[in-house]
Amino acid sequence: MAGHSKWANIQHRKGRVDAARGRMWSRLSKAIIVAAQSGGGDPSANLRLRKAIDDAKAVSMPKDNIERAIKRGTGELEGGRMEEVVYEGYGPGGVAVMCLALTDNRNRTAPELRTLFGKHGGELGKTGCVAYLFDRKGLFLFPAEAGEERVTEIALENGAEDVEMSDDDKIQVTCSPEDHQTLSDAFKEAGLEAEVDEVTLIPSTSVDVDGPTAKQVLSLLEALDDHDDLQTVSSNVNFTEESLAE
Repeated sequence: MAGHSKWANIQHRKGRVDAARGRMWSRLSKAIIVAAQSGGGDPSANLRLRKAIDDAKAVSMPKDNIERAIKRGTGELEGGRMEEVVYEGYGPGGVAVMCLALTDNRNRTAPELRTLFGKHGGELGKTGCVAYLFDRKGLFLFPAEAGEERVTEIALENGAEDVEMSDDDKIQVTCSPEDHQTLSDAFKEAGLEAEVDEVTLIPSTSVDVDGPTAKQVLSLLEALDDHDDLQTVSSNVNFTEESLAE
């Protein structure tokens, strides 16, 4: 999981800039819309909606924006119909890439992603071509200063599957998707704020890349991460320390 940890941290740092530009608000609005579509507009009865609202509040998304997104999802306002679509493909060096999109027009999204993959030395694949290489998990990343012993104690008491130190000095906690919200609440109650707190796809194997290939892969992942329809981008790439330093 080391490669995923590094990419998650790159996304996290980049996410701060996105939030300042307002890009994150658009993504979170879509997440709220889809959550309300699938489970109703009451966050107390819809954990997915509750998580989306919490994420929106964390980046200071205005209350009015949140309420409009909920109403679009429940059909009280027009223009809210979104569809979840998973796209799979290969990047330079044979790395696997999984993209979760929330789109109102898959006939627009697919060609745009195909172009992005091709432009950066990759290829958009067929459904199932790389999905078998990933497991859906709850993921938390904490700085080492949070204390491995403290994080481990809370994690194991609240359903975590694994706690380990990643090779970039982060405390990494994984759990089943069903236990994610319980574990997230437990960490917050203990005053521990995770740098990454999400349900995501974690690779079961990794592909090491360095040099020009690493730059190409990072360029592809960043381009995908910038696409307005994509909520998450996961890969089994493992960037070497030398390539990250560059």
